[in-house]
Amino acid sequence: MREFLFAGNIVLDFASAAPSVVKSIKQRDLLNTWLRLYARQQIAPAIWEYQPARLEEELSDLIYYTVDTSTPTPRLTIKSEGTRISRAYGNTGKGVLLDDYVGSRLAPFVMPIYHECVARGLPVYSVADVDDIYGRVVAYERLLLPFLTDDKVSHIIASLKTFCEDGGFEIKDLMRGNDALPRPKLRAVIDRDLFHRAPGRIAAADVVEFADQSGPGIATEIIEMN
Repeated sequence: MREFLFAGNIVLDFASAAPSVVKSIKQRDLLNTWLRLYARQQIAPAIWEYQPARLEEELSDLIYYTVDTSTPTPRLTIKSEGTRISRAYGNTGKGVLLDDYVGSRLAPFVMPIYHECVARGLPVYSVADVDDIYGRVVAYERLLLPFLTDDKVSHIIASLKTFCEDGGFEIKDLMRGNDALPRPKLRAVIDRDLFHRAPGRIAAADVVEFADQSGPGIATEIIEMN
């Protein structure tokens, strides 16, 4: 299932995906924490509830935004500074509107992804290829997590990861250092299998069989876990 969003002359399509679409282990950990909170009432949590383990280790790759939905088009304001990804844009953007920060050249590729997250109240994951200043191809992976206040999306946390199959790359001015625009590879709303089951645990109502092999005949006892 796909839905389409128009951004100027660019048509952005969003796939329907399960959490497994996210490949980064650290981004999956962030998503799983969000999913555990979401599973209680099937709505996005409040931002103050969101406290992933080892969050400090990820802060350099996270950007916090406040969201103003009082206007026809949501307005996102950057609340983080000193992040690793600010080097990719050439400067920090704390206190700046996101669309002003990314500029008119990149806004048609960036803003609809955030707007989709606000509109759906669900995580959105995207991957695009960008070229560093030396022409090396870098995968830019973005995971957006929405948070509610008074039943409206009021905050978004973005986890931004960069990866180059050739090894090292230059992150400085990655998003502004050349004339090549981002080449989208995937845009997906994570709207399927919205639960998190810890590995190695038995879910309620699962059936477990125990076999008694003490005698020549094997007796099997079936227990339902509740």
